[in-house]
Amino acid sequence: MAIRALTWNLFHGRDFPPDPALRTWRSRLLRITERNATHLAVNRDLFDEFAAVLAAADWDVALLQEAPPRWQDGLAAACDAESHIALTSRNALAPLRSLLARMNPDLIASNEGGSNLTLVRRAAGEIAERRELVVRTGPQPERRVLAFTRVVLAGGGELCVANTHLSTGPVRRQLAEEELLLAAERSLEWAGAAPLILGGDLNLRPAETPAFDELRHRFAITGATGPRALDHLLTHDLDPVAPPTPWPPERREVRVGGLAVRLSDHSPVEGTFTPRSRQPDW
Repeated sequence: MAIRALTWNLFHGRDFPPDPALRTWRSRLLRITERNATHLAVNRDLFDEFAAVLAAADWDVALLQEAPPRWQDGLAAACDAESHIALTSRNALAPLRSLLARMNPDLIASNEGGSNLTLVRRAAGEIAERRELVVRTGPQPERRVLAFTRVVLAGGGELCVANTHLSTGPVRRQLAEEELLLAAERSLEWAGAAPLILGGDLNLRPAETPAFDELRHRFAITGATGPRALDHLLTHDLDPVAPPTPWPPERREVRVGGLAVRLSDHSPVEGTFTPRSRQPDW
């Protein structure tokens, strides 16, 4: 069975126009829509737009980061999927934060609170196990969590999915490396004999860190998106049919009044994999 996977940092459900001149304080404070000849910058709830893009995409499992926790059920329903959520940071007083995010998403930004959200389409399989691993306790630097999901595939067999968002910024690269290795070690332990996808916004570029080489040598986990990429779909005991590839930025855009709204500051990365054939012991 071919397994189609997608990872996407949702930027807390906000848009990110390619023209920096559109990202203004008056839009952030007063919710004024900015525009140029091609794009809009909007400051409003974009659940319908994100849900439409995700629902139309071709995937079996989706690993989402910076997902507004209030979107869990709606995204799962829109994509005909089961879900597994692991809350990350800034989730105290969640009802108040959610209200403020609906009123002015750009002003509250990441302070709405976040999550790593894994979706499994019902046609692909069903979730058999949900676990959570705190890879950084927080609050400074902020709490980082891994959502580990075991899926019983409709075509037979199992797949484990480990979805995470690691510490960000050059000064915290060593922290992200430590978090990645902990996530890999524990995910493989929990996966057992099942193949594994370990992905998300890892905030590590393979060209700048030896961590991906260490993953390959210690854990046989491979498949970085590219030397400068931050979003990855790494695998163990899976072979790539179509290696992880970022979407062109235009593919995550929606049209509003003839102009484009570009969703998130990250492009989704998608890949297709098949379970690796195991050789007999004799």
